[in-house]
Amino acid sequence: MGSLGTNPMSFSAIPDDKAAFEPLNPEDVRAYLHKAVDFISDYYTNIESMPVLPNVKPGYLQDELSASPPTYSAPFDVTMKELRTSVVPGMTHWASPNFFAFFPSTNSAAAIAGDLIASAMNTVGFTWQASPAATEMEVLALDWLAQLLRLPTTFMNRTSTGRGTGGGVILGTTSEAMLVTLVAARDAVLRRSGSVGVSGVPRLAVYAADQTHSTFFKACRLAGFDPANIRSIPTGPETNYGLDPTKLLEVMQADADAGLVPTYVCTTVGTTSSNAVDPVGDVADVAAMFSAWVHVDAAYAGSACICPEFRHHLDGVERVDSISMSPHKWLLTCLDCTCLYVRDAHRLSDSLETNPEYLKNDATESGEVTDLKDMQVGVGRRFRGLKLWMVMRTYGTAKLQEHIRSDVAMAKMFEDFVRADDRFEVVVPRNFALVCFRIKASGAMTEKDAGEANRVLMENLNKTGKAYLAHTVVGDKFVLRFVVGSSLQEERHVRSAWDLIKKTTGSIMD
Repeated sequence: MGSLGTNPMSFSAIPDDKAAFEPLNPEDVRAYLHKAVDFISDYYTNIESMPVLPNVKPGYLQDELSASPPTYSAPFDVTMKELRTSVVPGMTHWASPNFFAFFPSTNSAAAIAGDLIASAMNTVGFTWQASPAATEMEVLALDWLAQLLRLPTTFMNRTSTGRGTGGGVILGTTSEAMLVTLVAARDAVLRRSGSVGVSGVPRLAVYAADQTHSTFFKACRLAGFDPANIRSIPTGPETNYGLDPTKLLEVMQADADAGLVPTYVCTTVGTTSSNAVDPVGDVADVAAMFSAWVHVDAAYAGSACICPEFRHHLDGVERVDSISMSPHKWLLTCLDCTCLYVRDAHRLSDSLETNPEYLKNDATESGEVTDLKDMQVGVGRRFRGLKLWMVMRTYGTAKLQEHIRSDVAMAKMFEDFVRADDRFEVVVPRNFALVCFRIKASGAMTEKDAGEANRVLMENLNKTGKAYLAHTVVGDKFVLRFVVGSSLQEERHVRSAWDLIKKTTGSIMD
């Protein structure tokens, strides 16, 4: 840690009461951003040598810096020095090429530039009129991405014949996409049933596989669904932990027979634990029997579907009601950027629209524009569409596909390493760029012993600072997750991580 934290106020400049405060002085903007850009460039140059996980304790930053805000100004160089000496050492470096723990949070020069420019413009594009270019750019970027994913035109904002019935919006996270579609599905069912207000909510039921991200169950509670009516359907190795449509039908029919109203089904393309893929088309067919909303969560793996060889995982998407995917995970577009598409945009806006007098305008009244405030929880919003467009415009489809394929190839290489070592097992078939593996129970080693050995292996690996892996539990087994996908990762990083895994395994098993 740096020594700057002991008395940060010693760096405070003597206030100049005669100088006017100009927070956007053009020369300051230029100077500060040049220094920030140098910092960013140096960060990416040196990140490989930094420990992936920091060695700090809770509350460390208040010890490093002051717990109270400064009264007087300080040179910007002081701020940057404290950033380097106190903040950076406490970072978990998601951008490190030695980060293999979670689905990646990718980035690129084009995305950083887009985010920087959007932050500088600082537009709040809640209505089309509030910033036409912000809305138009978001619509354009979403429609471009929809074409890369070969989504039906029913999900697009603009078609060859004009404005479509569907559309999209860029949200912050998958959690938001789930929440707004749950609310829309809830309200649609209540309207159909003639329920007054929310009196009918206790009868509504929602469904997902037990591998579905925990954020779904949180979103259900936020949307007002009775926890007793949130169904988590068990999965197993017979479906590679994907949702079984037969089981789904049984559960939905039982609920309908009991007087409940099946309302919403969440399917996942690329679950967090094991990258399981639910059969989108088959699930949609089951849900259609009950007029239930179907949402596809493709937060991570949706990016891979821009490659023709992975697009089959979205087969049947024309029969679902909504789909979301997050370019900030695997498509080189920095946080936050979750793209939500709906087949009928009015079903979303009917639940989320707000139209106070001070936001009324001719463009909205014309019905020819999309006011993105009516497709999200809040009203204010960032200019997220710019960085997504800049990534697609700068790199083009071919390079984005190359990026995905390279990561998948490196994950396949790692999977081959694991399978060739008889101390390990691959727990589930690899999908995309995640390998779920573990030290297997063999000889005198029981399953309990194997679970503990894998836990110790993970802890010892992460302590080195040379790699970072996370775990999950699949079929009651403690499993290590190895995810390829950092923007800076190369084959040599994967090979080095495997060498470290072998060495560490040897030290705990000998």
